[in-house]
Amino acid sequence: MLLLAIDSSGRQGGITLARSGGNELEIIDSTSIQGGTFSAELIPQVADLLGKHNLVPEQLEGLVAVTGPGSFTGLRVGLTAVKGLAEVLKIPIATVTSLEVMIAAGDGKRVVMAVLDAGRGEVYVAVQSNGRDEMLLSVAEAAEMAVARNLQVIAAETSIAAKFPDAQLATHSSTELAARVGFRKLLAGDAVDVLALDANYIRRSEAEYKIKK
Repeated sequence: MLLLAIDSSGRQGGITLARSGGNELEIIDSTSIQGGTFSAELIPQVADLLGKHNLVPEQLEGLVAVTGPGSFTGLRVGLTAVKGLAEVLKIPIATVTSLEVMIAAGDGKRVVMAVLDAGRGEVYVAVQSNGRDEMLLSVAEAAEMAVARNLQVIAAETSIAAKFPDAQLATHSSTELAARVGFRKLLAGDAVDVLALDANYIRRSEAEYKIKK
């Protein structure tokens, strides 16, 4: 299976091209894209990455989309590109959240809690043992949970990592991890329909936030 993973959820996005041999996935190549340039650079970068390895889009057999939480604009650009490719090529899509990618960066020694800055003194949180159960908590609530459950905290931002004892800063290539997580989902038949593909924002609506305040 020739696989393309796309992540446009953060300040820096990326694309990874990978190929499977049975149940194993080999990363062929990856490239990064700066946030703010997704709309202009994403499709050309996909074409360049495929062309670099003498491949064409018609050879792709699966797509992996990172669905957030993250930048509203960036996610729209990335998911639109994935939908377009899936519709034209008639290939399956696996979705991976930004927090799932961070959890995949854990060392396997402790249960992982991934935390991602949500602004307003809050963080997006996912705990490894809870599968795809993701939530929005205050920093204090998340820190209390981490200590109470002896969780290995992985944070995407230095400012957030500093708020958790012994937190690990995520320094991985997100699309390569996303490709691996998404590949396992595709093997298991866990794909989403093009029409059902949507961003995972998690955050409450502005109205709900004002009610809480």
